[in-house]
Amino acid sequence: MTLLVAVFWLLNVTFDTGGHLAFKAAAAQPDAGDGLARWKAMAQRPWIWIGVSFFVAEFVVWQAFLSLIPLSQGVLLGSINIVAVMLAGRWLFAEKFTPMRVIGSTLIALGVAIVGLG
Repeated sequence: MTLLVAVFWLLNVTFDTGGHLAFKAAAAQPDAGDGLARWKAMAQRPWIWIGVSFFVAEFVVWQAFLSLIPLSQGVLLGSINIVAVMLAGRWLFAEKFTPMRVIGSTLIALGVAIVGLG
């Protein structure tokens, strides 16, 4: 993996994880109400627009990343985002780790490492 590919990969993980965390932060506000009122309240929060911005940036970086490596390798390397989101969710939102999630994330991380080395 070249330095440029590694940089795009790390940016992709950062933007994707940041987007998911921002959306979670926007949706986790308890004062939002129900139905349409909840959606209107979320649309007024900066977190939702930060999340949208992260995903737009992630799209651009993902395209650049895929222009440099085969699709099959890129998708496998991109799956580390699942692990990053899980760890960040635990850290920022106190989400639970179950044994199956830990096993699954470990297998994903091992798979990404194998693909990255190959």
